[in-house]
Amino acid sequence: MAFSRAIPSSLVLVFLLFSFSEARDILVGNKNDAWKIPTSDSESLNRWAEASRFQIDDSLVWKLDSQKDSVLQVTKKDYMACNTTTPIAKYKEVNTKVKLDRSGPFYFISGAKGHCEKGQKLIVVVLSAKRGYMGISPAPSPMENEGRAMAPTSSGSGLKAGLMVMMGCLFGIVLL
Repeated sequence: MAFSRAIPSSLVLVFLLFSFSEARDILVGNKNDAWKIPTSDSESLNRWAEASRFQIDDSLVWKLDSQKDSVLQVTKKDYMACNTTTPIAKYKEVNTKVKLDRSGPFYFISGAKGHCEKGQKLIVVVLSAKRGYMGISPAPSPMENEGRAMAPTSSGSGLKAGLMVMMGCLFGIVLL
């Protein structure tokens, strides 16, 4: 009986775990008209990016007026200088989509003359694959652990009990 009630909870848990690891399409600034010269510090796309979490394989999506503007992916040096002459990539599509294919910072500036200097730029930092969800580092592998190895016990009952508790926690089942 308890097992049949735990199945829906287990399915929800599995769904949540997989949904956190899927790549996402993220609308820049969480709105269609975010790629513009900010009128205040609170409109800065960097403030939005600092409050967001980006993972490898996520994609940034811009809604552009391609007649008036573009998005340039640039180096840090060109970002700081608002240099539009040597971009890594130039995006001008109405629905521009840029895949974040590695960890670390990505630098974007407006391709419209004078817009970068007025604050129309964005830095996005992608979490390292090793950091995991919410910045929690995974447990080290046995090779990374420099401590002494412990000999296994002659009885497997402790291992079985630990495994049962872990499975119970994972699937929401209370084992007696």
